[in-house]
Amino acid sequence: MSATLTKQPLTTERSSSYAARIDHVSKSFGRPGAQQQVLDDIALDVAPGEFVCLLGASGCGKSTLLNLVAGLDKPTAGSIDVPGGRPALMFQEHALFPWLTAGKNIELALRMRGVPRGSRRTEAERLLGLVRLNGSYGKRVHELSGGMRQRVALARALAQDSKLLLMDEPFAALDAITRDVLHDELTRIWAETHVSVLFVTHNVREAVRLAQRVVLLSSRPGRIAREWDVEIPQPRRIEDAAVADLSVEITEQLRGEIRRHGQH
Repeated sequence: MSATLTKQPLTTERSSSYAARIDHVSKSFGRPGAQQQVLDDIALDVAPGEFVCLLGASGCGKSTLLNLVAGLDKPTAGSIDVPGGRPALMFQEHALFPWLTAGKNIELALRMRGVPRGSRRTEAERLLGLVRLNGSYGKRVHELSGGMRQRVALARALAQDSKLLLMDEPFAALDAITRDVLHDELTRIWAETHVSVLFVTHNVREAVRLAQRVVLLSSRPGRIAREWDVEIPQPRRIEDAAVADLSVEITEQLRGEIRRHGQH
């Protein structure tokens, strides 16, 4: 049973324009003759301003696909086009430099982008305000909680001013309450900035909580098994009945993929 479809505040029209195009991409690792295929014939567009979650069991190639879109590796077959330039990437670990303050971590990304020195602090403080960390410019990483560190990491990613934000399970290590708060914050920031988001997770409810579209990957090798348009209005709660109903449907499909490929 699908969730009730309702128009969202931020609507994305599917058209010939895209923030990322994954065009029949396959990826294998290993030596010729002893290769392991991880991804097989993935074809997926992310529309401008769209929030897409890649969902699948561990080892299905979600992070591999994200790395390909980020330009950190090359596909074995097919092509990837990101017309807005290099995407921003946010990892599960915050990857902040501990010897720099929160503000200076963000300023580093601004410097790499070519922002003049005189403007960097103002822009870093603006981005800290966007993630609701006003007054944290001078704080060291060890002074920040796990959730605060991820907010700084998100601000640093946004500092790259990319039209596409790639997120690889960025909230997986956080406790449930902090994760729920950051879901709210990410939804707000996405709506305010209109950035396109490609978000990797193995958490079904997280995917339904956040995304406009959920793409399920099968395993061994990863293929697109099914997609769902999630038109439940934002803001959503993880415990909402519509979120729960669609999560059950997707979970059943995911379990079927796991059984089909002999995973436990």
